[in-house]
Amino acid sequence: MTTLRTGVLGVGHLGAIHARLWKGVQNAQLVGVFDPDTNRAGAIAAEHGVTPFGTMDQLLAAVDAVSIVAPTSEHARLAHAAIDAGVHCFIEKPITAQFAEAVSVIERANQAGITLQVGHVERFNPAFLALADYPLEPMFIESHRLAQFKPRATDVAVVLDLMIHDIDLILHIVKSPVVEVRASGVAVATSTIDIANARLEFASGCVANITASRISQRPMRKLRMFQRDAYISLDFAKPSVEIFRITDDPTATATLSLGELDLGESRRTILFDQPTMPQVNAIQMELQTFTDAILHGGVPPVTATDGAEALRIAELIINTIEGK
Repeated sequence: MTTLRTGVLGVGHLGAIHARLWKGVQNAQLVGVFDPDTNRAGAIAAEHGVTPFGTMDQLLAAVDAVSIVAPTSEHARLAHAAIDAGVHCFIEKPITAQFAEAVSVIERANQAGITLQVGHVERFNPAFLALADYPLEPMFIESHRLAQFKPRATDVAVVLDLMIHDIDLILHIVKSPVVEVRASGVAVATSTIDIANARLEFASGCVANITASRISQRPMRKLRMFQRDAYISLDFAKPSVEIFRITDDPTATATLSLGELDLGESRRTILFDQPTMPQVNAIQMELQTFTDAILHGGVPPVTATDGAEALRIAELIINTIEGK
């Protein structure tokens, strides 16, 4: 296979973005879309010159890979159908509505030799990519992901809607088992949790304090890390990164020297860096990595196991809030 035939299941707000960006992925060809709203499917298909398939099965029969961008409650059903049809799956986050469903999807995909990738898009945010070569060993992490209220995606708690982005990032950075979860939250505007705070403690000793809200006046997507001799601040919305670090290396260079610390006989320099942001479209980049993994037999950068573990921790947070 030299060209991946692709499709999109679900062309709501995010699904329409997938359809548009698939057109720019190298070695991929968007074949068509399916959505139960046939008028919507027809309009998106016409915009991109592809087929609006009448049924999901018709689309699956015509493609090698598919983006699943439907409501979370439908992810497991659609993924099973795609896997049974021999179709590779890019599944928007969260991977499924429940951890047990994710386990079932992964087992089925492994048996069928199907590639799965989960759409934790912040892994491809320029701010996070800018830290690819920087040593990250945080002992304390604080994140805030705040959004103004929108009716879309309120069928799930804010933990699954927004906080799961930061859960995935933090698990990816820390790479240590979670040993304790503390959390609180409240439903304000909907019947599910709208604002939540969680404290994760890791076997490594790292602690993460994570806040998410979808009823805030001003949006915010920030993450701060504190580690030995460094403070790192990421703003995913701008995007930008600021690094403050302390070194006793006289040859160390940085964007700016902020002075020195005189500690007895030792003298250490405070340096400030602002890494250059790579110019990428995060969603198109994750679709490209998905395509490359299928065509070249590699491992996707965000595996289904990654997505399932983020979901497992999210469920622990929700259960802690609800007192289960």
